[in-house]
Parts: sequence; C-alpha cells; structure tokens
Amino acid sequence: MQQDILINWSPQETRVAVVEHGAVQELHIERTLERGLVGNVYLGKVSRVLPGMQSAFIDIGLERAAFLHVADVWQRQDGGEAPMFARKGEPQVPIEKQVFEGQSLMVQVIKDPIGTKGARLSTQISLAGRLLVFLPQDDHVGVSQKIPVAEREALRARLQDLVGDKSTGGGGGFILRTNGEDSSDAELAEDIAYLRKTWARTKEASLKLPVMSLLHQDLDLLQRVLRDLVGEHTQTIRIDSVEQFHRLRAFGQEFMPAAVGKLQHYKGERPIFDLYSIDEEVTKALGRRVDLKSGGYLIVDQTEALTTMDVNTGGFVGARNFDDTIFKTNLEAAQAIARQLRLRNLGGIIIVDFIDMVRDDHQQAVLTEFTKQLARDRVKTMAGGFSQLGLVEMTRKRTRESLAHMLCEPCSACKGAGQLKTARSVCYDILREILREARQFNPREFRVVASPRVVELFLDEESQHLAGLSDFIGKPISLQAESAMGQEQYDIVLL
Repeated sequence: MQQDILINWSPQETRVAVVEHGAVQELHIERTLERGLVGNVYLGKVSRVLPGMQSAFIDIGLERAAFLHVADVWQRQDGGEAPMFARKGEPQVPIEKQVFEGQSLMVQVIKDPIGTKGARLSTQISLAGRLLVFLPQDDHVGVSQKIPVAEREALRARLQDLVGDKSTGGGGGFILRTNGEDSSDAELAEDIAYLRKTWARTKEASLKLPVMSLLHQDLDLLQRVLRDLVGEHTQTIRIDSVEQFHRLRAFGQEFMPAAVGKLQHYKGERPIFDLYSIDEEVTKALGRRVDLKSGGYLIVDQTEALTTMDVNTGGFVGARNFDDTIFKTNLEAAQAIARQLRLRNLGGIIIVDFIDMVRDDHQQAVLTEFTKQLARDRVKTMAGGFSQLGLVEMTRKRTRESLAHMLCEPCSACKGAGQLKTARSVCYDILREILREARQFNPREFRVVASPRVVELFLDEESQHLAGLSDFIGKPISLQAESAMGQEQYDIVLL
C-alpha cells in the first residue's frame, strides 16, 4: 500500500490530502481562524455544576462554556497523589462531590465544539509525542493495542526501565504508540525527556497565568502530519510552500528525523491538489450521491442524530444472475463506504443499508470486507452484524466537524430543510392568507409581493383562482415580482 501526502498551504488555510494508489483517502483542513482545540490544556473555571446530568460547565475563555462529564473526571484515591478514574465495579463519586462552582481546574479538550455543543473536556491530561503518549497523573506503562501481542511484554519492560521511578526523577505514565515499535532506547528516552519538559512548562504556566488561560497548545496541522499521518507506507510528503517546507523540516529534524527524508518541496506550475484531482473529489464528497465503478451508487444523508448510507444497484447488470449482481455491488459499496467515512470525516452513529442478500455466505463476505476496510481507519470505529431488518449499525468516533459542516452552511432559501415548497403551494398559501386578512381588515387593495416564479404562476395557471378570490372579497389584488425573494417568501401589503 503506497501512500503519498500532499500539503497545500496558504496563510488562511492548510489542506492535507492522503492519497493511496491515486485515490484520495483522507482530507484534513485547518483554517487559521478556526484551528481545532483537541489536545489543548486550559486552566478553566467551573461555572455551573449539574448533579442531575452528572456534568459541569467549565469556562475556558471560549464563546460557549465547555462540558465536563463525571466519567471524564479523575478521582483522587486514598493514600495516593495521582487522581484515577473509578475502577470497574467501584461506585462513581458524584460530580458535585468532586468539583464546585468557582473552582479552578486544569482541563484538556478531548472533542472540539460541534454545532451548538461546546467543547468536551477531561481532567486527565495526556501529551502526545512522536513515539509516546505521556499521562502525567498516572504511573501506568502501556503499549498500543495495534502492536502484536507477542511483542508487547518485551516493549513494556523496555519502556518501564526507561521511565524509571519517582525517586530517580521519573514518574508519570507512558503509552508506546504504534510508530514507536521499532524505536531505539535513545529515541524513546528523547521523547520521554521532551514530554516531561512540556508537562513541566504546562504546570508552571498554571501557577502563573490567570484562570481561563491556555496552558498548552497541541501541534498545528502541518506538524501533526509528521507526528500522526506519516507511516511505513508513506512514500513522499510534498508541500507547495518553501517557507513551510523549511519550517517543517526543522521541526522534523528535531522530533521526527525518520520522516524528514520523505519531505519534498513541490515546485510544479500546476496547483499541487490538481495532481490527483483532489478539489474535484472534495466537491463529490459534499454531494449526496456517490457513483460506484460498477454502475451502482450510494446515497449519503447526514443528520444531527446519525448518518445513513443507502446502497443501490443503479445501472449495474454485469453479473449472470440477480444474487451475484447484488453481492458484487455490496462488496464494492463496502470499500466505498469506508473511504467516504474517512474522506467526509463522518462520526457518531452510522446506519448502512446494503442491498438485501438472500444467501448467508454473501452477507458474511460483505461484512468481512467492510470490517477489513474499517480497520484501515485512524479513527476508532465499531461495527455490528446485520440486523433483522438487514441494516449494519456502526459508530465512528467524532472529534471534529465533518467535511460538510466545515465547508458548508445551511441554504438561505430552505434553512437547511433540503427542500422548498412548490410555487403552486406558495400560491395557495397566499390565497388563504389574503382571505384571512380580508376578514380582519378593510383596505382599498391587496398587493402581493412574491418571487417572479410565483407571480408568473398567478398570471397564468392560477389567474382564475386569483380573480375568483378578488370577486369574493370585493377588493382588487395586484401583483409585484421581487427577484430578491426566495420561492417561499412573500409579503401581502394592505393599501
């Protein structure tokens, strides 16, 4: 699996595309004025405690108060300095006994504000490095679940020796990341020292800065490319800004030397995203319909509560019998759906409606392929089997806005409903409104101000109904077309 990473940088926006075998798999966008908050550490102030919801609102200096649930609050255990989450089987200490209004609290953002919801917080601080994740409030040493089981114990023992104990200036918990599997002791020791130094600066800032201050900011998107996106399959990292190329290379030489050799400054005349028609892929990813190579297609509908993905055969008639046609369409759809989840950054509850399959082995094969494709996702996913209704229910962790929410806004005409009343329906609304107004008021004339399409319909097919109403109420009705009005908008002026 060959992978290329393309970076399009401008002062207002950074765009990163992950391309595999010529197809865009992931798209990351960070705007200078809308930079994500996940990973940032703040000194917050408890503004409100809600025992009924077992939650608290924390003011961290943003437009909306952030949200802290009791499950994300670390409890201090008797005889120990480090706070810990309640163990399984142990009762959870109520939030009103752990935090109080006006309290200063060091918190970390674990989910960006999405829609009308504020950021979600945790009192467990974790700092990500190149090879390790540092948990300063814990003493646990762990290894990524993606590393083979046979190698975990040896890696854990190595890391335990490097971490040391508190009496030797050590302390804190560490988790070995997947890309640290083949690292040397010297590289791990460097990462440990860097993370402990970062934590020391964060603690020092918490003592000097006022509440609602930012204590630690996570890396920007350019730097996270080297930390999180580059792997053994990455062939090149091409960036179209010479200034940012030198900045990224300097950062890589200090923290990610293995990735520096893959960095390239793109000097071509064509925009870098034109190499793989990425802008065209983005446009497609904002639409409802996704065409499959076989002739089938997907329909993607994103709502507040969940996302639905419907599979259709469309014009695919290539197989010898109907069952095989359905099976091959579903197999192709399984791959396309997993890619669309990554490309659109869809999260939360997702319902997939594959075409109904009669044979159990076909169902199992499609589910196996779907699970295999989901395993490639960097974001945590969980999928169940086929339900009694033939649906596959799954979840994908949501930490930031989806591509559509980031790039689009609700239509000014339909207000996000996705549909408009027909011009004829609006005509009948107007007729009913005039009748209501005529029973309350006695003007000289009624004037209808509406969109050109509605006025045109009144002058043509609905002219007889308009004239009949005018005769019934005994008042003239005039029409005025207003091009600035949407199809559903109208005014009835009493003259």
